[in-house]
Amino acid sequence: MISGRIIIVDDDPVTISIFERILTREGHRVESFAEAGKAAGAVEEAPPDLVITDLKMPGESGLSLLERVRSRVPDLPVIVVTGHSSIESAVEAMKKGAYDYLQKPVDPDDLVFVVRRVLEAVELRDENRVLRAELAQAPPAPRLLGEHAGMKRLFDRIDKAARVMSHVLITGETGTGKEVVAKEIHRRSGRRGPFVPVHCGALAETLLENELFGHEKGAFTGAGEARAGLVEAAQGGTLFLDEVACVSGSLQIKLLRLLQERTFRRVGGTREIKADVRFLAATNRELASLVSKGEFREDLYHRLNVVVIDIPPLRDRRSDIPLLADHFIMRARVSTGKRVNEIPPEVLAVLSAYAWPGNVRELENVIEGVVALMDGDSIGLADLPARLTEPDAGGNNGGGLRPLKEMERAHVLRVLAACHGDRGKAAAILGIDKSTLWRKLKEYEEAGGKD
Repeated sequence: MISGRIIIVDDDPVTISIFERILTREGHRVESFAEAGKAAGAVEEAPPDLVITDLKMPGESGLSLLERVRSRVPDLPVIVVTGHSSIESAVEAMKKGAYDYLQKPVDPDDLVFVVRRVLEAVELRDENRVLRAELAQAPPAPRLLGEHAGMKRLFDRIDKAARVMSHVLITGETGTGKEVVAKEIHRRSGRRGPFVPVHCGALAETLLENELFGHEKGAFTGAGEARAGLVEAAQGGTLFLDEVACVSGSLQIKLLRLLQERTFRRVGGTREIKADVRFLAATNRELASLVSKGEFREDLYHRLNVVVIDIPPLRDRRSDIPLLADHFIMRARVSTGKRVNEIPPEVLAVLSAYAWPGNVRELENVIEGVVALMDGDSIGLADLPARLTEPDAGGNNGGGLRPLKEMERAHVLRVLAACHGDRGKAAAILGIDKSTLWRKLKEYEEAGGKD
């Protein structure tokens, strides 16, 4: 239960006595004033967590006090108290910044509820303010997170690749973070120019050529003026060719010349332009296989395939899932303003057991969606998407045949999910006691951390 320091302002000693008794019983520290002027002085000297003021008082009114408080301490919440016949005054107070209002005679339960709701909102606001301040003052958090041996090898290769100007080919499944790796190489390289990504699969051949190289005036119908392309935009920096396997055969020839000679011509131009650009490329397809099928130029493949960085899929580094989930929860807290506790062991076990075909991007989207829709402050099994608890959520092995331990874990987690996290009920269905279920959940969590 949240407690706070509350200032009460009312010229009626009976009302003050009742409010003091109710709020003190709830654990709040209460200071009372019969005059608005003295209350305003106390607020300026040491702002409380909340002010509760009557609107109708001799001398300075509660509305005047509200305006003074809001001018000196803009974030300080104020609850106004008004009689039934003065509801218009309450509306006016709300327009002037009052957080809420109560009608006389004030019901004790209403008083407790409104005060609790206001203080919870204030605490959440302050938490988010601290989080945002920490994020703003701290150095940018690394987008690449992981303590698995495969990630440590990845970090080492990124660091080495950043020190040279060799072309880099980044490989990995969809959602593993190929562009993130490219940005990290650029950041560590110390190049002063921009990082310019080009999504090769998103544009038709003619549009992609124009985007890359730009065009001269009159190069085609509608080219009323010359336009620089993305290669020129990346001068002094890094050009990232994402999904390079999608580049057409004719454009592959021009791309090869750009990588070899580091010069190019705009569409419709004759002037050679020097390209002071670092080239990085990425693909989720096997380029060697495409070369053997005649779908990708062998010379371009060898030109790109100088330094190769392969990103492991999330299912091969499950021990990083808790670290990533915590990172995404912190970001979701800031973006949604919700208070989210640590992930319970049974939920973490489900996250660690799932195959994550969409890799880190899928995990990020799941966490964001769960936090956005959850009602409480703790993620439960019922909050997770159904696909995470389906029978084959962890992937299969050998045509659907899986080790007994994996099948047991999957079954236990499905039962727990069906019981909405009720361990007693789940244990009864499984035919084991609660302590055995707890031990199994801890084993699953620890096993997930060793993958």
